Amino acid sequence: MTYAGAVENLPPEFRDGDNDQFVFWYGNVRNAELVDTLMNQSDAVVHFAAETHVTRSIYDNHLFFETDVLGTQVIANSVLKHLHRIERFIHISSSEVYGTARSPLMAEDHLLMPMSPYAAAKAGADRLAYSYWETYGLPVIIIRPFNNYGSYQHLEKVVPRFITSCILDEPLRVHGDGRAARDWLYVEDTCEALDRILHVNIQSVQGEAINLGCGVSHDIGTIARLIVKKMGKPETLITYIGDRPGQVFRHTAGIDKAARLLDWRPRTAFVDGLDKTIAWYRSSRPWWEKQLWMRSIPIVTTQGKRELH
Repeated sequence: MTYAGAVENLPPEFRDGDNDQFVFWYGNVRNAELVDTLMNQSDAVVHFAAETHVTRSIYDNHLFFETDVLGTQVIANSVLKHLHRIERFIHISSSEVYGTARSPLMAEDHLLMPMSPYAAAKAGADRLAYSYWETYGLPVIIIRPFNNYGSYQHLEKVVPRFITSCILDEPLRVHGDGRAARDWLYVEDTCEALDRILHVNIQSVQGEAINLGCGVSHDIGTIARLIVKKMGKPETLITYIGDRPGQVFRHTAGIDKAARLLDWRPRTAFVDGLDKTIAWYRSSRPWWEKQLWMRSIPIVTTQGKRELH
């Protein structure tokens, strides 16, 4: 429920306030009293609460550490207090904790070398959650999703930003030379994996860190060219700007652990997920138009130039 969230993102059947399968509370993850109240009604926790945008963390990092690290501490302390009823505590970490890949595939034992304030905050939360497993025996499972994309994603993220730029016939701004590559995971595949983590035997996953990805990376320049081609726009819309400070050169997930522990592999090929995502943004203009003013963030690049990223 920060700038990046909205009640309208919830399914209509959950918004009318008369659904006994869903209860919505508006509050702050650092409010221990509220968290305790909700924890006392729960048997499992999926902890998503975080500030997530790398570029925004470069100039507004204080909020990232408050929410991502201190918020996680509040959640973990509350799980500890209610350990008699909480069966599992699923902490959503991030592939950003790894930094640039030092091997063809990044397994869960890859070095943690965060390269931005956001990544550092998530690494702190990741290790904090793990410490509660080691110290207190909390039933912690740490999930490290790689780059998600799909419907309802805020326009600050690169895939919806490129898609909406094409719709508006505006430049697609690509960082650096466009060769920075990521492993892209369609959001429905992520949700399926999390559902499995909620139901798998807790003894097989507690204390574990598990990657969610595809095992294939695509660079930003290629994605920009693919999107303009799919949307019938000229490549001249693609504009190259300075590299973002703390840029990760490549992420590619090793997902053998997820396959072994969860019997899960992603089902959506990148081009198919991209087609679904393009179709959603084309048909959902009223949803995203009000976010247009937040697509870009002014930063000073590695070359010392002030640019919109």
